[in-house]
Formats: sequence, structure tokens, C-alpha cells
Amino acid sequence: VSPVTPAGEGGVAVLRLSGALAKALLVKNFRSSAKTAEFESHRLYHGQLVDARGTQVDEVMAVFMRAPRTYTREDVVEISCHGGSLMVRKIVDLFVEGGARIAKPGEFTLRAFLNGRIDLSQAEAVVDLISARSEAAGKVALRQLGGALSKKIFLYRDNLSDLLALVEASIDFPEEELDLPVLDGFRGSVRGVVARIDSLLEGFDSGRALREGLSVLILGRPNAGKSSLLNALLGESRAIVTPIAGTTRDTIEESLVLGGFPIRLIDTAGIRETNDIIEAEGVRRAQDKISEADLVLLVVDGSRPLDGDDYLALKLCRDHRVLLVINKNDLLPTPLEREFFSLPQVRVSAHSGQGLEALRAAVVKLFLSASSDAEVGESTLLSDRRHREALWRCREALVRGEEGLGPGCALEVFALELREGLEALGGITGETTPDEILGKIFSRFCVGK
Repeated sequence: VSPVTPAGEGGVAVLRLSGALAKALLVKNFRSSAKTAEFESHRLYHGQLVDARGTQVDEVMAVFMRAPRTYTREDVVEISCHGGSLMVRKIVDLFVEGGARIAKPGEFTLRAFLNGRIDLSQAEAVVDLISARSEAAGKVALRQLGGALSKKIFLYRDNLSDLLALVEASIDFPEEELDLPVLDGFRGSVRGVVARIDSLLEGFDSGRALREGLSVLILGRPNAGKSSLLNALLGESRAIVTPIAGTTRDTIEESLVLGGFPIRLIDTAGIRETNDIIEAEGVRRAQDKISEADLVLLVVDGSRPLDGDDYLALKLCRDHRVLLVINKNDLLPTPLEREFFSLPQVRVSAHSGQGLEALRAAVVKLFLSASSDAEVGESTLLSDRRHREALWRCREALVRGEEGLGPGCALEVFALELREGLEALGGITGETTPDEILGKIFSRFCVGK
């Protein structure tokens, strides 16, 4: 038993019981207004919850759902009571006294997985859907919850299982020497699965960005317009803007959504050599943030020649993903020098708003792979690092197996690589996932889910 709605005060709270005793506990403590002798499955009843002495605890709505047509594929009872921590606690205590126990984090979804209603990747999508920070991220999670990723994984698994059966049959009858056309058929089957895996892996950066959000760092020398750019993108005056160099002494972080991507936008102190202790600390913090950022917006003042501080900023972020933002485009432009001209770039005016839409589009384009040209949410995007690692292990095993095929090859080794690939795929859907990994996955869930 557990509340399935968040803690706190509200008009209604919902509690769930799952397991063989669910109906018996409801019958024991519920008095229906309709005076029904038997609960009809999946029908909502109004009535009173009472304790062992017959004293009313709360006026509620209750529903009994008979297995297997439930979230957990067990008998389930859900009770809608008045919201508030006191009332919820009293009702939970009532059922615990009757023989229930408090659910562990994610236990309802774990039971759904163990009872075969969903596979492991669908169970993980439940958390992603709850924690989605943008509409696009929610669509990706919803497709995974609906089995879009699972269907692809099961297809790859079936293809490899069929191939493994053929290989093992060849091993069982060694007197029939394999000719080149048969080996070429094995190679073609493996390459077909590898190509489809590669297609999924190519979309990982886009999927991860949607799921986890992007860290975008605004970097540049003092007075290049970094804080003005932050304010323009946010549509509010979040950072102080003055003509005095070094106004920003620390990092400023704000969240927004660009093209469906949750963005953590970080404004930093201007990059320059300085003897001011406080400003120097701000510059050091800006440098530390560079390695953590998914994208650096390198801002330069397009109305004046570049100087040593601009080159220092470029040097700090050269090895990272950089988008050059040429600010103050409403003023007379100055030609760029060669080192900067080779960078992907956008011209903007943070003051007038000119070019901001082009900047937003450029940021999104950097994280949309060729495999996700369709509307986000309509394609199957890989977003979980665990899934990516498992697919990569499968791919590596298949490539090793395919490279070892040839006249006189040991098919037992090829079969071993196929089994390793199948085991890696099974780790995504939960068929071969160790209990330790399951424990880590479901520990991410909240109590009540």
C-alpha cells in the first residue's frame, strides 16, 4: 500500500493497494453507500472507510480492479480520499494494521515488470515521463512506454536468434562443409542488424539532450554582450547589464526550453587577465564550467576588432562544441579573423533582438541528428545511457563475429559472439538484467510508483 499522489495538502489524494489481500482489506474497511454485496471490477463506489471499531475514518471513492487487467497484473484497489498528510497517513495505517505493508520505491512498476505487463525499458520510461521537462521529452518517453524501443530490440533479437539457430545447426553437422555463399549469408544478416543498431545509436545525442537537458555556456571577454544575450533569450532582465567591464563576477544559471530541448543557460564572468581577486575567481569558475557544458556560445563584439581577451576565450573552449555568436550586429560590423571565421556562427543583436530566432534554431540544429529529422516524438530516439551501452556491447560482439567469418573459421566462436550480442539486448528489455541492476533502476522511482 502507498499513496500514489504527491505528499502535501490537496483536494484529493489517491492510495493504491496491490496483491492478493487487496480486495479483502477493502471489504473489511469499506462501507458502500450503494449497499452492494459484491464489488464489480473496475467500477467506482462511493462510501465510508471505517476502522476496526466501526468508526468513520473518511468519506471516499473506491475501485477494485481484478487481475490481470491492472497496472501490476495483481488485484488492485485504489481509494480517492480527501487530500492532506494526516488523512493519508491514517488510511495507510489502517491498511497496514490489516496486514498490508508500505510499498518500496517503484514497487508497483517493478511488479508490473516482474508479472510481464511491461518490459524493463518501458518501466524506465515511466520515470522519464514523470520527470520530462519539455513536451518533446514527454513524447519520446511516451513512445518508449508504448513499446516503440522494445519492438526494435525484439526485432533485432529475433533476427539474431534465427541466425544463431542456423549457425548451431551447422556446428551440429560438421561433415557438411560450409561454402562461401552460406558464410556471406551469415555476414549479411549480421551487417543488417549492425546497420539498424547504428541508426539507433546515431540518435542518442538528440535523445539524451531531450531527456537530461542541455548545458549551454555563454563565454566571452567583458562587455561582449553575454549578459544582454542571456536576458534576451530569457525575455527578462535576469543579469545586470552596465557599460562597466567585469559587472558579472559569478555564474548565473537559468532554465528555458528551445525547440523542445530543456536548456540550462549559464552566463559567466568575462574572460580576461585581471588582478581583481573577485573577478579572477569568476573567470576561474567560468573555465571550470566549460568542460561540463554541452555547448559553448562564444560571444564576440562584432562592432570592434578582436583582441587578446577574445583569443583567450577561444583558446579555452576550442576543444569543445562551440557556436560563435557575433553580437551587436545592429552596429557597423568588423571583419572576423581567420581563427574565428571557421567556427559555425550566428549574427545577433541582443539589444534589438535581431537574429535571436536564428540563434535558437542553430542551437537546436546542433543536437538534432540526421536520424531524427522527423518530428521529435514520432521517431524512436535512444535516450538512456544504459541502453546505449548495451547496444554498443551488442554491436561490438556482432562486428567481432562477422570479422572472424571465413573459410575454415570456427563457427563456435561466431556463435559465442552472437550469444553475447543477444545477452546485451536482453539487458535492455530485462530478460538478462542482473538483480543488482534492477535494484538501481527502480531505486530512481518515487514511493507510490
